[in-house]
Amino acid sequence: MLAFLSEISVTCVFASYFTVLVLELLRFFGRIPGRGLFVIAMMSVGLFTHVCYLMLQATALEGMERGGNEVGLLATWSDWSLLLALGLAIAFFVLYLRRPDTIISFFFLPAVMGLLGLAFALRDRPPFSRTEAVEVWRSVHAIAMMVGSIAVLIGFLAGIMYLVQSRRLKQKRAGSSFRLPTLESLGRLNRRCLVGSTIAVGIGLIAGVVMNLNRWGHVGWTDRGVLLSVLLLVWLLGATGLEFFYAPASHGRKAVYLTLASLGFLVLAMIGVLTTSHGQSEGPSSSIGGVFPPHAQIKHVDLTKGSR
Repeated sequence: MLAFLSEISVTCVFASYFTVLVLELLRFFGRIPGRGLFVIAMMSVGLFTHVCYLMLQATALEGMERGGNEVGLLATWSDWSLLLALGLAIAFFVLYLRRPDTIISFFFLPAVMGLLGLAFALRDRPPFSRTEAVEVWRSVHAIAMMVGSIAVLIGFLAGIMYLVQSRRLKQKRAGSSFRLPTLESLGRLNRRCLVGSTIAVGIGLIAGVVMNLNRWGHVGWTDRGVLLSVLLLVWLLGATGLEFFYAPASHGRKAVYLTLASLGFLVLAMIGVLTTSHGQSEGPSSSIGGVFPPHAQIKHVDLTKGSR
């Protein structure tokens, strides 16, 4: 199986997405039985090969050295182009599953394939060292976690306003001098914050994992801060899925309650970070901004001695 996966290339990934685009173009030639299922199948193949290729690239560079320093994990311009393409492909697939009657593929898939082409063009660029990779992924981790936390807090405030406005409408006091946005506007803001926080926390967690693999060679999954961050992401994924794929009578109120619960998970995650050694500063140059500090700060080590 591993030998088969090792044959995956950017061309294989590109061909999968190109096939999906061709299938979408067939919309203009009338209704074709099974076309939608074939699109889903080929997108699944494309995402699977995309992820496998990224993992194989990371494994191939592991342990290599450049200029006396060990090469970083997912630390080339080509890798980052592939990661951007993967993010766009996932976003397209989710949106397509929600509304398969739309033609968003004509916008998303050319961009995805363009990024794959860019990754292929940049494949000969030298990779960054582990120290350089840690710096980059640490910044991505901190910024993404900060954005995710802000989105949860904004969603929480929108949820509180939604509940207050809903109560005032029932009591027929919404037209007083104490004015709030409409329930539709608050519900829409709440849902957007839920999606935004899920994406940002997901990116932050992945960046933290890659950072730790570059810095230490492993991830401390049993660390309380890391564990609670994972639980926060799992909850946000579940809440987002429930929000978009399940529609009860009180749609807006459901989103509000989900966001309020997300705040509880955020508080727990913050407590886990602040009461453990997770992300604590180890030196005067290791401080970094953000609600969630990164999993590990930089130490000055000699990478030529195999410290990972």
